[in-house]
Amino acid sequence: MTAIKHALQRDIFTPNDERLLSIVNVCKAGKKKRNCFLCATVTTERPVQVNVVKVKKSDKGDFYKRQTAWALRDLAIVDAKDAVKESPEFDLHFDKVYKWVASSTVEKNTFISCIWKLNQRYLRKKIDFINVSSQLLEELPKVAEESVPSGENQSVAGGDEEAVDEYQELNAREEQDIEIMMEGCEYAIANAEAFAEKLSRELQVLDGANIQSIMASEKQVNILMKLLDEALKEVDQIELKLSSYEEMLQSVKEQMDQISESNHLIHLSNTNNVKLLSEIEFLVNHMDLAKGHIKALQEGDLTSSRGIEACTNAADALLQCMNVALRPGHDMLHAVKQQQQRFSDLREQFARRLASHLNSVFVQQGHDQSSTLAQHSAELTLPNHHPFHRDLLRYAKLMEWLKNTDYGKYEGLTKNYMDYLSRLYEREIKDFFEVAKIKMTGTTREGKKFGLHGSSGKLTGSTSSLNKLSVQSSGNRRSQSSSLLDMGNMSASDLDVADRTKFDKIFEQVLSELEPLCLAEQDFISKFFKLQQHQSTAGTTTSEVEEVDGVALSRSYTSGVPQTVSSEKDMIRQMMTKIFRCIEPELNNLIALGDKIDSFNSLYMLVKMSHHVWTAQNVDPASFLSTTLGNVLVTVKRNFDKCISNQMKQMDEVKISKKSKVGILPFVAEFEEFAALAESIFKNAERRGDLDKAYIKLIRAVFDSVEKVANESQKTPRDVVMMENFHHIFATLSRLKISCLEAEKKEAKQKYTDHLQSYVIYSLGQPLEKLNHFFEGVEARVAQGIREEEVSYQLAFNKQELRKVIKEYPGKEVKKGLDNLYKKVDKHLCEEENLLQVVWHSMQDEFIRQYKHFEGLIARCYPGSGITMEFTIQDILDYCSSIAQSH
Repeated sequence: MTAIKHALQRDIFTPNDERLLSIVNVCKAGKKKRNCFLCATVTTERPVQVNVVKVKKSDKGDFYKRQTAWALRDLAIVDAKDAVKESPEFDLHFDKVYKWVASSTVEKNTFISCIWKLNQRYLRKKIDFINVSSQLLEELPKVAEESVPSGENQSVAGGDEEAVDEYQELNAREEQDIEIMMEGCEYAIANAEAFAEKLSRELQVLDGANIQSIMASEKQVNILMKLLDEALKEVDQIELKLSSYEEMLQSVKEQMDQISESNHLIHLSNTNNVKLLSEIEFLVNHMDLAKGHIKALQEGDLTSSRGIEACTNAADALLQCMNVALRPGHDMLHAVKQQQQRFSDLREQFARRLASHLNSVFVQQGHDQSSTLAQHSAELTLPNHHPFHRDLLRYAKLMEWLKNTDYGKYEGLTKNYMDYLSRLYEREIKDFFEVAKIKMTGTTREGKKFGLHGSSGKLTGSTSSLNKLSVQSSGNRRSQSSSLLDMGNMSASDLDVADRTKFDKIFEQVLSELEPLCLAEQDFISKFFKLQQHQSTAGTTTSEVEEVDGVALSRSYTSGVPQTVSSEKDMIRQMMTKIFRCIEPELNNLIALGDKIDSFNSLYMLVKMSHHVWTAQNVDPASFLSTTLGNVLVTVKRNFDKCISNQMKQMDEVKISKKSKVGILPFVAEFEEFAALAESIFKNAERRGDLDKAYIKLIRAVFDSVEKVANESQKTPRDVVMMENFHHIFATLSRLKISCLEAEKKEAKQKYTDHLQSYVIYSLGQPLEKLNHFFEGVEARVAQGIREEEVSYQLAFNKQELRKVIKEYPGKEVKKGLDNLYKKVDKHLCEEENLLQVVWHSMQDEFIRQYKHFEGLIARCYPGSGITMEFTIQDILDYCSSIAQSH
């Protein structure tokens, strides 16, 4: 250890002007043992700084390196772990606790002793040494000397003493005495032994003088001892007097303690009385119900407005008394229990009386309202429930009180209200719909036509099946064509615009009557039964659009809304559903009847129902009215889709007559009627998209059916059927300006133009047949590679043959051929479309084009021959004009 100490002093501390005083070999407690040294050092320069340095052996060699240093002034506690039992463990408390295990107890004790000495000598702030006995601190150096070998002990202990002597400061007087002594003994420096001898002699002289002085002062000591004995006697007398005084004061103290205790009891009694008074006042103020309120609850008049107001105030006062927040221990008081029981009895009694009265009001309302039904039997109006709602709303606050105090009776009243009102509304709504059916059919000519008898408005007659359509002659086309757009197996043309307008007004009136009725009842239920129908602002409403049979229905979902709000909204819907359970089936029956009367009515119903659904969903997407009308709208949309499907099916099954010309096909005319009616109905409608989809389906079916009929036609040429019908379709679409059918309009025009040109070219091949064949042969020779001027040398196409063919078509013969052509075209075309002059003008232009073509071939293939046609272009114009005028 001495060698290590010297090595550390030489290598680490001397370069830093430090002196190593003590060293201990340690390792950290509880970890893998990696040894290091804790060193206690002081600086050689003033002011002196004392440090504890951690030194460890380097991993790369045998030399040591300084790792960590702590100032001794930062050391707070030295914990030796056990003051009795020897242990190598100890803790040093710097900025945190460092736990060490020394290699031996002796090294640990020596190191702690050094720390203790340095603390006593250099630090103002004393370090706390715990679990280290004071005896150990005093004797530790001796123990260390006995336990450690002499060389090492002298080295370590001597080092400590050396350090203490080296750094012991002299005061000014000591320095002055030493200087005087050194001046008197100039030889002291040269001869230390003589100087020491002199000092020893002087010390002996001083000791002798001290002893003589002590012996001379023995008499004075005896006098001092005598004086001390007398003083002790005086002290004993004073103690006796103090004891007597203390006994006298003890009785006074006891009396004062009794007075103090009495005052404390009086104060405590007053405090308790104040608290008791406060509690009594609290109970009296909060649990005392006025006699007037008690009388109102027991006997109050529930029929008059003043009585209802008195009962409402009394019920609120009772509820406040019952809901008072009692303080701890109040519920154990007998008087409080009695008062609470009295309140409960009053609440139960009043709740029974209120429920009984309201049940009677509900029953009476049913009887009173039934008596007014006769007044509305002949009018398409629903009875007004506003007076009944106004009377019942006076009880709204009492209903809220009942809901908060006796939910069972509240639920019973709710159920009874639904039972009574559902029967009442069922009678009113059924009568209302019967009146609507009578007005739609009744005993009018429509009712007789469809077999509707009496006031029930039900269909009793049977409908005839749809006869297959046949194409009649153009003269009786209008009178004999059956409706292809018949929806519900009845002819749409049998009902005029006035009948459809009448149905539209009746259906709109039905919806207009039902809507305010449902909204008023829902608003009343919300206010009377205190149910919240609108979510609070804290919630977020998410609307999702669900498509059912092509009908977009809005479904709303509320997030962040309290559960009670959501359940109350559900309760409103359930009550409305039960009260108006007959609305949806009655509406469906009315829709079926309207569809049976005239399938075009589904267009009116789709528009009206869509508008009312849109309006209801804007108010409340989850309301009963919105849900019910949405469900009915699905039925209307299905009828509309079914109608379109039936039209397309009937178009596909159409048959034509083999003996008469075709003309404008019935389903083409009916499409025109359907489109015109639909455009007038769906103007500015919300569900325009449904109509546009139907248009697309129908127009494609019309196109396909026209081509099918044209291919099957034997009497009328295919091009005529296509030309006339597509011209009619083009004219219809141009007049109605249906934006979604722009592409189909262009397609119809193109088909009309193509087939007109085809028909004209085909027809003009007949009047000049031989001439056409001749020049076709000429063109064929040219196509084979024969030069145009050499064609005349061909035997079959020489000039003589050309003159022979031309002579067969003099002006008279051409006019005759054109006249026959005109008659044939007139026979092919129908009168309704009035395309004869258009076709004839096109034929005239085509004939002139052919004439010019023939003239050109003659000029190129027979140059200089002087051969010309026996008629001119002017002759052709005159012939065509004369023929057109003559017919």
